[in-house]
Amino acid sequence: ATTSSDEEDDSDSSTKPIRSEKKKNPASLFQTGGDPPKEKKSKKKVPPKGAESEEETPETLQKNSNKKGKAKKSKKKEERPPSPVIEVDNLEEFVLQPAPQGVTVKCRVTRDKKGMDRGLYPTYYLHLDNDKKVFLLAGRKRKKSKTSNYLISIDPTDLSRGGENFIGKLRSNLMGTRFTVFDNGANPDRANADWSNVRQELSAVVYETNVLGFKGPRKMTVIIPGMNADCERVPIRPRNDNDGLLMRWQNRNMDNVIELHNKAPVWNDETQSYVLNFHGRVTHASVKNFQIVHSSDPDYIVMQFGRVADDAFTMDYNYPLCAVQAFAIALSSFDGKLACE
Repeated sequence: ATTSSDEEDDSDSSTKPIRSEKKKNPASLFQTGGDPPKEKKSKKKVPPKGAESEEETPETLQKNSNKKGKAKKSKKKEERPPSPVIEVDNLEEFVLQPAPQGVTVKCRVTRDKKGMDRGLYPTYYLHLDNDKKVFLLAGRKRKKSKTSNYLISIDPTDLSRGGENFIGKLRSNLMGTRFTVFDNGANPDRANADWSNVRQELSAVVYETNVLGFKGPRKMTVIIPGMNADCERVPIRPRNDNDGLLMRWQNRNMDNVIELHNKAPVWNDETQSYVLNFHGRVTHASVKNFQIVHSSDPDYIVMQFGRVADDAFTMDYNYPLCAVQAFAIALSSFDGKLACE
């Protein structure tokens, strides 16, 4: 089901904070510890400002439910602006680096279900959504794992745990409602003397059921490491299961940890569905469509993800997320326990 219309835009306007209030630097939302890096951040922020402002122009509301809606297909093609020019010299470095401040990295996720067992274990590919369609990451669920466990690789043909292209993984709890994202470091059991080789936790995702189970709009909490004064990710290297992002969040030990949420969709009486404004980047209704924001600035979209075809999705992310974090958060939304169209 597609839906998208300019007239509907008013229904959302009341929920938007007044533009003039949005003077603060989004980067300051993600800094933890140390002095506020105002001078450093403002310098970095100024040059690419145009990239962020163009994101605000095309206003298109998108259904966020599984109800069918009327489609307006006339302007779809030009409504989905592609990613700005982004140079990927070193793929491994790029996918772990935070997005440049002021630049939205626009990507496309495709799901491949073809082949012997890909109906059950599809492969997901992430490309930059631009003319060159630069490949970034591939992900696939491991077959013999007790819980959902996705391997993430920088090679579309090598999705093995032992391969040198393994860059990270996404692991769920038994219920399939909580996920943790790791980089390719070592298990704490195999730590060296100074723990420098131990894997970092890059993100955690918590899905809450509502009264409709997972059939209504989902509630997501995303937990990520904070950023230091140099705009680099604070390394979170848990020594045991009680020291990870999920336990820190649960115990409200939020030092060097940032909590984000999905933006609540607004009910639209006219279309009888929940809607979110994806600025033309999403064209199909799905409960998988979401936007991640910081509660202090709901206008700054840290990440958005949504369906554009049966097996194609757009995934856009901003500072402080990197491609591995955003792709893993997107993969969590495909998981079997949550999967309902």
